Amino acid sequence: MERKDFLKLLALAPLVTYNMKLQAFAKITSSFSLTEKMPVLFTSHGNPMDIPLGLNSNPFLTSLAQIGEKIRKENEIKAILVVSAHWCTKGTLVNVSTAPETIYDYYGFPPEYYTQKYLAPGSPEMAKEVTKLIPKVKETTEWGLDHGAWPMLKHMFPKADVPVFEMSIDYYQSAQYHFDLAKQLKPLRDKGVLIIGSGAVVHNIKEAGKRFFNGNMKPYGWDIEFDQWIKQQLDKRDLQSIVNYEKNKLGMMAAPTPDHYVPLIYSLALMNENEHIEHTFEEMLPAFSNRGFRIG
Repeated sequence: MERKDFLKLLALAPLVTYNMKLQAFAKITSSFSLTEKMPVLFTSHGNPMDIPLGLNSNPFLTSLAQIGEKIRKENEIKAILVVSAHWCTKGTLVNVSTAPETIYDYYGFPPEYYTQKYLAPGSPEMAKEVTKLIPKVKETTEWGLDHGAWPMLKHMFPKADVPVFEMSIDYYQSAQYHFDLAKQLKPLRDKGVLIIGSGAVVHNIKEAGKRFFNGNMKPYGWDIEFDQWIKQQLDKRDLQSIVNYEKNKLGMMAAPTPDHYVPLIYSLALMNENEHIEHTFEEMLPAFSNRGFRIG
């Protein structure tokens, strides 16, 4: 090699080394699946009588559509994880089905309640991420999308083109247990997973039925008081009071069973310090709250 050619090679060496480092860095970072942090939602899945209704049939359903549209404009959603009040188990399970079925987990309704389908694909890859984060969560394919999920999702994402999976609620654990477990799901927010807690701040079926079936849709008063108390604690970021709801004088009246209240706890546990809370909907029916909020 001539001296001048050798000097040219020396001059190019730093550039070659820099390009090699860039290529190596690109190769490493291409394996990352981090995205902009996804928001977290809590919502009611609505009055059961709303299930067969079409898009924008009432203010609550319109609010769901608006929330879904806004999130899709702002974020790239890779999958949706629903913690539904209607999948309660012993232990915690996550559905790894590729095509979750539409489950009609209610009884005695007219035929149109049993003909609708929500054919969103599943997300086995993201569901398996849950078991990596929380090894005691077990995989299953023996579930689909229950009426805590699909009646809400059909308004929020009507094209059913976003993969969806559910994680169950261990019915036999405390509110604090659920709060601590839910915190471990935070990394999913950085991987394009929209997590939705689907339940109700106030859900007393016995008391609701006394008025619903007589056509009386006026709240009792105690239900409004508890619902507003929850809103106040949210605004104060007093999450521990919400977790310890049983200490509130109306706590066991508002949530005589934990199934519909626990999804609220899951959503709150995913909130980072100083994250914005947006109250997305507020409505009281007798012993039943349609409150919803967005975190982030």
